[in-house]
Amino acid sequence: MALDPTLADRIVKAVDDGFDAQLDYLKTLVRFPSQRGDEHAAQDFVFQELRKRGFAMERFAMDEEAIKRHPGGSPFSPTHSTAPIVVGIHRPKAETGRSLIMQGHIDIVPVGPLEMWTHPPYEPHIDGDWFYGRGAGDMKAGHGAMVAVFDALKRAGVQPAATVYVQSVVEEESTGNGALQCHLRGYKAEAALIPEPSRGRITRGNVGVVWFQFTVQGHPVHVREAGSGQNAIEAAYGVMRKLRELEAFWNTKTPDYPLFKDEPHPINLNFGLIKGGDWASSVPAWCTVDCRISIFPGEKPETMMRAIEDTIARAAREDRFLANNPPQVVFNGFTTEGYILAPGSEAEAVLGRAHQKAWGEPLEEAVTPAYLDGRVYALFDEIPTLNYGPTAERVHGFDERFSIESLRKTTKSMALFVAEWCGVEPV
Repeated sequence: MALDPTLADRIVKAVDDGFDAQLDYLKTLVRFPSQRGDEHAAQDFVFQELRKRGFAMERFAMDEEAIKRHPGGSPFSPTHSTAPIVVGIHRPKAETGRSLIMQGHIDIVPVGPLEMWTHPPYEPHIDGDWFYGRGAGDMKAGHGAMVAVFDALKRAGVQPAATVYVQSVVEEESTGNGALQCHLRGYKAEAALIPEPSRGRITRGNVGVVWFQFTVQGHPVHVREAGSGQNAIEAAYGVMRKLRELEAFWNTKTPDYPLFKDEPHPINLNFGLIKGGDWASSVPAWCTVDCRISIFPGEKPETMMRAIEDTIARAAREDRFLANNPPQVVFNGFTTEGYILAPGSEAEAVLGRAHQKAWGEPLEEAVTPAYLDGRVYALFDEIPTLNYGPTAERVHGFDERFSIESLRKTTKSMALFVAEWCGVEPV
């Protein structure tokens, strides 16, 4: 049943009335430099803020062995975060509505050279409709909106009439293990809402991801005898060229995936980090390259992992030195599937009505050639998983930003969705 129009108007007004406070909360959140492994202080802040609002609180570490045993787990590495996961649990007076998981990740990517930023990345800056800061768009705007939804509902005199889990996770940018740990912990609901930036559209599908690292061993000699040695950095470039051929091959499969037919290049390979050599006057003895490649939803990570190993082995066979000194491959992060959101669920219909009320236009859909934590709930809980959030630009780049007005509308949509999906009761 659609939400009572009078109540819907009260909720919309409540979001507007609290929007300045929502932005102030977000400014505080953005000031936390919560890169991988450094999320502890930000998670403490989130814990305290949820507890102040009356949530039953839980805070726990990841279970590495349980994650290793699960088919959706990604490998742990020395840089894997040890920060806790924080979950706030709203329990109603009477359980009359439908339960919900709301999840946001607090981890963000590195800032890069500071001189490339117009303003310091951890000092929030507003210019017109744009709010700037590292992690502001991906995804602290949506993370803060989860809290703002409960503040707005309370301001309107109601609260969800069902259990709602508000989950603040880490490792979304590197392994997806934080969301998986929530699944393994036993939090279950009838739908999930994840406010990643989506330009106010519902995400119909997203790709999976495989991270890997390959290392080439060279033969060091003095630079005066460079021709008698083997330059590991130059040899690594030969391997990289072969991996580009693998990327091109996978993109030829796009017609087999109709949802991605309008994506010009859905499978992307990135050489994200390269290290090599020890001394400018010595032919480098080693080179390590960290890489990321995506996979179409429905494909298993193992398929791509075998293809990567075969491609690197082929590159070695075609190089006289590498044929006798084959590169080593390690899978050191994401090994995750993508997913497709099946149309027609009641949860999507409810979000559609909420979006129409907040934005004044029908809800549209999109796909993304990036990873989303929603795969955990879509694949392993088999529940409608709605990725829906504000408009963001330059994520993972310099001068990351999101549209303030899109956040206002998205927060209204989220609050209206929670009210209809979960039902409401007096505070």
